[in-house]
Amino acid sequence: MAKLRKALVKKLERIPGLKDQPSPVAGGSAIFYRDQEIAHFHHDHEIDVRLTKKLIRQEGLKHPKDSEQHRNRSPQSDWIELRFETSKEVDEVVRLFRLFVELSGN
Repeated sequence: MAKLRKALVKKLERIPGLKDQPSPVAGGSAIFYRDQEIAHFHHDHEIDVRLTKKLIRQEGLKHPKDSEQHRNRSPQSDWIELRFETSKEVDEVVRLFRLFVELSGN
């Protein structure tokens, strides 16, 4: 597991309710909240997250135009691919997960 991905998983698991475990749907590693898969990794620098349409819109997030996994994803999707190449970007992904958990009523 790449260094940044490992750091991201470690930080996410510190958020109450989040845990890393194998994905029965996507295969590989996934992040679960309240026993429901809410994110999975496409590779060591990209995670696909079900943030909700509201949170995606609120944060002004845009689906990557050069997406390899979900080229035709609807702009109305609850899911968004987040990329991280730096520690600062890892922290931003963690911030978005925290917002998701807060909005979910943890």
